[in-house]
Amino acid sequence: MLILLKKEIREFFSSLTGYIVIIVFLFVNSLFMWIFPGEFNILDGGYANLDTLFIISPWVFLFLVPAITMRLFAEERKTGTIDLLLTRPLTDLQIILAKYLAGVVLVLVSLLPSLVYYFTVYKLGNPVGNLDRGGIMGSYIGLFFLAGIYVAIGVFASSITQNQIISFIIAMILSFFFYYGFEAIGSVFTKSTQEFILFLGISDHYRSVSRGVIDTRDVVYFISIIALFIYFTKVVLESRKW
Repeated sequence: MLILLKKEIREFFSSLTGYIVIIVFLFVNSLFMWIFPGEFNILDGGYANLDTLFIISPWVFLFLVPAITMRLFAEERKTGTIDLLLTRPLTDLQIILAKYLAGVVLVLVSLLPSLVYYFTVYKLGNPVGNLDRGGIMGSYIGLFFLAGIYVAIGVFASSITQNQIISFIIAMILSFFFYYGFEAIGSVFTKSTQEFILFLGISDHYRSVSRGVIDTRDVVYFISIIALFIYFTKVVLESRKW
């Protein structure tokens, strides 16, 4: 499994994919945080915080993560190497986890350079260092878990088709639905029903973690959705044996 994980990571960074993901993520966030005028611009807002990063990033990942994951199984299907892969001394779950973790590693690598924003805003605080560190740490954890769900959805989408474009579209639609869809649906129901529907979506849990309080219910939710889509992917792979 470790060999396959290293192979997938190596493939990301032996092509332009890994570098493009990191550059686009940082570039788009930088534009909103420092260049474009308006409410998201830190300098215009006059407050030393990273709220813009954590508001914009889920939408940026909505496009970038499917771009990362679209080839993971789809390319294997198209080239016919999926059969060879499945004959290796690895279980289906180990293969899925290796590809999933490779996507998660790339997401983590893209997040690490954003710590430059933290140190910049840290220096801009008045007094220096006047930041809600708990909230920022919680937001980073929430963003990582959110991206982890996107990766799990993307791996599933890649497993059901050999067309990378179709995989990209399916992953993007499903990720959008889990991030914003439940919130949109919940808005038309009464308060009690709305709370339940919101609980099913990512954004409610993401906002909860972003407040700096790590609630076990939110962590269980993130892990459960990731496990659910990994299970769906396993079912898809096993269906080839039926």
